Amino acid sequence: MHEFSIAAQLVKGILEFAAKRRAGRIVKVHLELGELACVESEQLRLCFESISRESPLEGAALEIEPVTAEVCCAHCGYTGPPKYWLGALSFGAIATLECPRCSKAAEARRGQECVMKSIQFVRATAGAAAPR
Repeated sequence: MHEFSIAAQLVKGILEFAAKRRAGRIVKVHLELGELACVESEQLRLCFESISRESPLEGAALEIEPVTAEVCCAHCGYTGPPKYWLGALSFGAIATLECPRCSKAAEARRGQECVMKSIQFVRATAGAAAPR
C-alpha cells in the first residue's frame, strides 16, 4: 500500500511548512490527485488521519480534488479522455494510456498529479510552544 508512504511524505512536508511559518494548528490541506496517479483517495485519507494523530495536523481536513485524465496520441492526433479498462478486478474502470481512437500508445497530458495546492492554518499565539 503506497498510500501510506505518500501520506507520510505529505505529513512531513506539511509539518516542515508549519514550523517555518510558526503555525499552531493546521485546519485544512487541499490536494489535487490525478486518476492516473494510481493512488486510492480514501486509503490516502485514512493513512493521513492515522499518521497525523497527536500532531498539529490532528483533526485537519484533507480535501482531495480529483483530476480527470487526459491523453494525447502522437500517432493519430487524438486529445481527450483516455481509454478505460473495464475488467479490472472489482475497482471499476481504470484509465489506460491506450489511445481510444487508434489503440496505440498515448501520452498523459493530465491526471498524474499528486500536488498539495494549499494549507490553511491558525498561527501559534505569542508564547506558545512551536509545533514539533
